[in-house]
Amino acid sequence: MKPTGLSIKKYDELMQASSPKKATIQMKMKHALQAVAYRVLYTFTYAISLLPMGFLYALASLTFFFVYYIIGYRKAVVLQNVARSFPEKRYGEIHAIVKKFYICFVSYFAEMIKSVSAPAEVLDKKIIFENLELIDQYISSGKNVIACLGHCGNWEMLNFMPYKIRHEMYAVYKPLRSGTINRLMIKLRSRFGMKLLADSAVMRHVLSKSPTPAVYLFLADQCPRIKEEKYRFTLLNQETYFFSGMEKLARKGRTAVIYLHITQLSKGNYKVIFVPISANAQSTADGEITQKYIDLLTENIREEPYGWLWTHKRWKR
Repeated sequence: MKPTGLSIKKYDELMQASSPKKATIQMKMKHALQAVAYRVLYTFTYAISLLPMGFLYALASLTFFFVYYIIGYRKAVVLQNVARSFPEKRYGEIHAIVKKFYICFVSYFAEMIKSVSAPAEVLDKKIIFENLELIDQYISSGKNVIACLGHCGNWEMLNFMPYKIRHEMYAVYKPLRSGTINRLMIKLRSRFGMKLLADSAVMRHVLSKSPTPAVYLFLADQCPRIKEEKYRFTLLNQETYFFSGMEKLARKGRTAVIYLHITQLSKGNYKVIFVPISANAQSTADGEITQKYIDLLTENIREEPYGWLWTHKRWKR
């Protein structure tokens, strides 16, 4: 209601002047609340990470019981994905893969939590890197390196990689909607020097002609929103669309491309093999890099079928 004695024009002017101030105050309050939530969440996560690994694995086993037997989190999706991907396997084999996937899935979270506070020397004993010198070879020749991988094994453990190499490393990611969770993930993933780069900024960053070559990690097996016919391939016996950005960036940026083959040696212990895809991406044909990536990803999944992220609705489109 307009206050008595004010003209309509004057009242509108006052309201317009107060609106930006109100919006600014609300924004500051929102940022303050997010900062508090972030500190509480990080402190809680760090405190849990100080617990013995055996205790965290015990919690993971309890979580598995609820997730697999009680809640059945995306169980129908996982069963369908595995069955369609391995039509040659029998009913019992499919269920064995699904069950082992859930066991590994909850264990990965326990390991990720532990890595929040675990010393670098401890993690160094948990991950074996094979053919790591391939990165040095490409970087020394003045080329950026795109290291693409799939959601195989505990891929989050790769945040430890900057500890092993002397080059700048960027993990390309899609910012989360929650500012608090997004800030927490950046904090956890950058502990050993990994730099987070939003997917919307990676093209500009790589093509900026920085004098120092770097390594860029791409999780390239997710489902794209925009379907390009040129990037429709066959993955695990199913027609599958892939992001074109990784290959287009590699060719335009004249980078080298490698694949990170991740397998689990034993519980909590992993091996990462660096496999060359292309030393000169600009000289490859359209779709060639993506096809090689798919072949290597398929080999990775078939070697350890329970290690891939089957809860992802990869073929929803």
